[in-house]
Amino acid sequence: MLRSFLIVLAVLAAGAASAFQGHDDGAAARRTMEEFAGFPASDGDGASPLRVDSEGLQRQIDELASFSDSPAPSVTRVLYSDRDVQARRYIKGIMKQLGLVVREDAVGNIFGRWVGSEVDLGAVATGSHVDAIPFSGKYDGVVGVLGALEAISVLQRSGFQPKRSLEVIMFTSEEPTRFGISCLGSRLMAGSKELAQSLKGTFDSQNISFVDAADSAGYKIHPEDLHTVFLNQDTYFAFIELHIEQGPILEKEGIPIGVVTAIAAPASIKVEFEGNGGHAGAVLMPARNDAGLAAAELALALEKHVLESGSIDTVGTVGILQLHPGAINSIPSKSHLEIDIRDIDEKRRNEVIEKVHQSAIDISKIRGVELSEFKIINQDPPALSDKSVINAMEIAAKQLGLEYKLMISRAYHDSLFMARISPMGMIFIPCYKGYSHKPEEYASPEDMANGVQMLALTMAKLSSE
Repeated sequence: MLRSFLIVLAVLAAGAASAFQGHDDGAAARRTMEEFAGFPASDGDGASPLRVDSEGLQRQIDELASFSDSPAPSVTRVLYSDRDVQARRYIKGIMKQLGLVVREDAVGNIFGRWVGSEVDLGAVATGSHVDAIPFSGKYDGVVGVLGALEAISVLQRSGFQPKRSLEVIMFTSEEPTRFGISCLGSRLMAGSKELAQSLKGTFDSQNISFVDAADSAGYKIHPEDLHTVFLNQDTYFAFIELHIEQGPILEKEGIPIGVVTAIAAPASIKVEFEGNGGHAGAVLMPARNDAGLAAAELALALEKHVLESGSIDTVGTVGILQLHPGAINSIPSKSHLEIDIRDIDEKRRNEVIEKVHQSAIDISKIRGVELSEFKIINQDPPALSDKSVINAMEIAAKQLGLEYKLMISRAYHDSLFMARISPMGMIFIPCYKGYSHKPEEYASPEDMANGVQMLALTMAKLSSE
């Protein structure tokens, strides 16, 4: 069975490559596929196997981008907003057009399944997210959802019949925009009891509870039902996520595919200082207890500790810094920072967190302000891609004749949490100048087609095991 499939895999890839190069010598390939697999290997119009509908994929990306709370070319699509609900409806519509069995869980993770011939086996899953931080681009996450649906369509058009079911997942709230929780849907799927408990009392900046926000989007959550989102370890045989790199390496080196070997470990921290405040003109400098300067000093301390870690893989960012009361002629009486620290080495990252905490304590004493909060929101371990999934991706790249690079992901993704319940892998494609989380974010049709073909072949191989 496996030997036959590998032959078919080679034929599929050869046909795909010939189509991409603009010539069709795939007639013999199609005949061979029909002999081994017992199904037609074309759309009936002589087209080569694994032909990606790049125009259709780009059209879907553009249509999805129109569901936005900010003007084009930016995209703003926040969890459970009206635009998020529209995007969900759009994705489910495509799933149904492809004949997939569609379901949603309690928090709105959406699943579209192509049922395989052996339904009791663990499925091969893929997917990503479509929520978007304010004023971002239209490719982050979206390529991994719409590209995955196109990969399913490619395999359907080729005549492939899956042994293991294939499933596309649209994860809820990969971005932390609304409730400060990244990868909310995949964390719950991976069985986070802590998150299930904390969501019962979680509110956004407008004092709307998570439960009420979900209800407004059509998800009537009973807090005790959140555990129903948890998945068993044997639910999936493998999970593969297609994603833009969100960095410049692939484009700079002219390499079309990145095979991800590991995802860096992220940590998020909330810090608050409280001082006395006062009039900006009347309070002399020696008498001040400035919470704003304490925050600024901690931001610089973070940079110092990260640079002293000894590794280029250690990064730290103060992504949010808020001052109260926020008036030009008022000394800040309160400051709020949100800090992101990442590394592929968990121990090294944790050492930086400890140093930042000690710096916060020292700064509060020196400046006479109170360190009223130092809260680690999440401190996730890194994730390693599974060797069997890496092997499947490498075989697909070689069959397609695509150069690839083994690389780590410094951004975190839903794959980080799917790795807790399934063998995991990621496929990266280049993006323009490495831009992401901004309107200039862009992936070319050719690069997306390469990624879709890679994903289709990888899923096909894993489905047949």
